[in-house]
Amino acid sequence: MGDHKDLTDELAADKIKDLAETIKTCMFCTYNSDRLQSRPMSVQKVDELGHLWFLSDRNSSQNAEITLNPQVELFFAEPHDKFLTLHGSASISYDRETIKELYDPIVKVWMPGGEDDPNLSVITVVPEDGYYWNNKHGKMVAIAKMATALVTGKTMDDGIEGNLKL
Repeated sequence: MGDHKDLTDELAADKIKDLAETIKTCMFCTYNSDRLQSRPMSVQKVDELGHLWFLSDRNSSQNAEITLNPQVELFFAEPHDKFLTLHGSASISYDRETIKELYDPIVKVWMPGGEDDPNLSVITVVPEDGYYWNNKHGKMVAIAKMATALVTGKTMDDGIEGNLKL
C-alpha cells in the first residue's frame, strides 16, 4: 500500500496546480438532470488558489448544464503516474480580456472565429474538494515496479494519495 497524505488549503491548491497543469486534459463532467455528462476539455490556466479556467462555446452542452446546475466533477489521469479528481462549482464569463489571456491558437479547431469569436466563453471551476494519487519516483520507476510485482506476485505500490480540501 502506498503512502496516504491528506492536503488542505494552500498545499491542496499547490497539488491541484501541479497535477492539472501537467496532465492538462480532463473529463469535464456536468449534470443533466440526474445524469453525469462528460466530455474532454483542456485546462487553460490554474491559479495559486487551485481555481481552473477553460474556454468553451456559449452554445455548448456544458454551458447549458452549468447554467442549470453549477456543480461539476473533473477527472484527470496520466496512466501509471498521476490521477486527480475534483468536485466544485463552475461559473461562466464572457470577459474579453480573460478570453484573450487564456486563448491558445489550438482552440480555433473548435472555435473557428478565433479569440474574437462572440460565442467564446470562459468557464471557471472553483474546487471544493477532491482526491489525488501519484507515484513517488516517476512513470518509468512505476512501470518497472509494476513489472516486478507481476513477476514476483508481491505488491509494490509506489504511490502517494490523499484527500484534497480547499
